[in-house]
Amino acid sequence: MGRPPLLALTAGVLALAVAGGLSLLVGARAVDPATVWEALVRFDAAQADHVVIHARLERTVAGIAVGASLAVAGAAMQGMTRNPLADPGILGLNAGAAAAVVTAIYLLSISSVTEFMLFAFVGAALGTVAVYAVSSLGRDGATPVKLALAGAAVTAGLGSVINALVLLDQASLDRMRFWQVGTLGARSLGEVATVGTFMAAGVLLVLLAAPTLNALSLGDDAAVGLGVNVTAARVLLGIAIVLLCGAAVALAGPIGFLGLVVPHAARLLVGGDYRRIIPLTLLAGPVLILLADVIGRVIAPPAEVQVGVMTALIGVPVFIVLIRSRRQAGL
Repeated sequence: MGRPPLLALTAGVLALAVAGGLSLLVGARAVDPATVWEALVRFDAAQADHVVIHARLERTVAGIAVGASLAVAGAAMQGMTRNPLADPGILGLNAGAAAAVVTAIYLLSISSVTEFMLFAFVGAALGTVAVYAVSSLGRDGATPVKLALAGAAVTAGLGSVINALVLLDQASLDRMRFWQVGTLGARSLGEVATVGTFMAAGVLLVLLAAPTLNALSLGDDAAVGLGVNVTAARVLLGIAIVLLCGAAVALAGPIGFLGLVVPHAARLLVGGDYRRIIPLTLLAGPVLILLADVIGRVIAPPAEVQVGVMTALIGVPVFIVLIRSRRQAGL
């Protein structure tokens, strides 16, 4: 009963295969499928087309890793907080991670993906604490609306810090200008593999905690009645979310709205059971980010629109619709 429907999973796998294929084929330089296959099985650095495919392969693998991480993190946050508007970008995790990385670039001149990841973990954790601390003020505690407002305020404040630091130092500006808006084209396969270890750990924790998310989504009292240790469950899920968001930001920069849109789409397809939602978001997240990246490559040739911009263009209208629907429902 709790398993994802076979049809939905099959469609997700096929959609991911199509999106991955498009990511390898489509771009400023047209490449035919035969050349792509030859580059994958018999790579020759002397052939320009093979070099193009190798660069796109790195980009595709990064997109799969980042898309899966942010989508699963968004689904976990929505279940844990009982807030359908929860998202790593909206609740301050991405901004916290990005602010920590930019500060470390400015003060310590960090450059490796491992250093980026370490500071991104710290920043994501601090951003989460700040949002919950602000939203918990007052009698009602951290309600969904207060969480969204606190997240917006913290994100805006940290965004100002990021802009100030980047403008203070030209070297930081050059290093940050593409990463800051969210990009998939800046990392090698080795760097993706390094970060992917932490992403895999976060995804595994959320998958194992899917039944607990079902209990938490019913409310704390109901979860306790079902035998769930609410505090321990939230700590475990918080660790998983920080791993996922910190690693994704370290790899590709702060990409927003993907963790908001994908879980809602999965919920529409398979219902509210997180044992079904999490596996489907694991497939749908990469599909969305790869398609957004492909569109960004061809929308304004020869220049590219970075994937963070494209996901925001998709996510903002969805966010507005969600807010309007909740207001109309009196929530």
